[in-house]
Amino acid sequence: MTIRASDREASKRFYGLVLRTIGLEPAPSDGYYTEWADFSVAAATDEKPPTGGLHIAFAAPSRSYVDEFWRVGTDAGYRDDGAPGPRPQYSESYYGAFLLDPDGNSAEAVHHDDVRPAGRHVDHLWIRVADVAAAKRFYELVASHAGFRLARDAPDRAQFTAARGSFSVVAGPVTKNAHVAFPVADNPTVDSFHRAAIDAGYRDNGAPGERQVYHAGYYSAFVLDPDGNNVELVNHNRGR
Repeated sequence: MTIRASDREASKRFYGLVLRTIGLEPAPSDGYYTEWADFSVAAATDEKPPTGGLHIAFAAPSRSYVDEFWRVGTDAGYRDDGAPGPRPQYSESYYGAFLLDPDGNSAEAVHHDDVRPAGRHVDHLWIRVADVAAAKRFYELVASHAGFRLARDAPDRAQFTAARGSFSVVAGPVTKNAHVAFPVADNPTVDSFHRAAIDAGYRDNGAPGERQVYHAGYYSAFVLDPDGNNVELVNHNRGR
């Protein structure tokens, strides 16, 4: 998951401060992206405006880490978006706390019984959409190539799950300019995803190919979802 920030340094300070409380430290920066495991922040540009209206949740090792995430953030003057506590509407063991980042995106620390695998720290995303049914159709197409599945289907929310977390498309003020990448195991899957999406009438945002600007072997393709968010399938070719 990548977000683009109107003030990259301000967003780096926010995420650096609060993610440290749940055990996440940034990787060495390449000058364009600041990364915390499977989450990164990049600078917005005229061509790639700031991300807004996104909800992103990070897995915390225990409830006390959730409390510390919220306390440190609010003590530093960041905006509260929901104090620490149980959220039984999601699950019996769900315990979360919420802050707003400098661009108004909702960042959450969450602890619940479904513990994330080591090395993967984004627990779930909520992407707010103009038309849940249209977004669900798009992501069902993506799912057929990326290996996740529709788990919940309601008029106001469609939830997709995989072995490593979940994301939902939710009715509400539309999320803008988010970039979500799904890893796959081979280049032909990237090709077939892009071909199927274009054949279905979705907008191309980058044909299949190798992007050595990221690293050698990085092979990906990009399509825009119905609300204009950038969706990527990528094979990192780490084994070659």
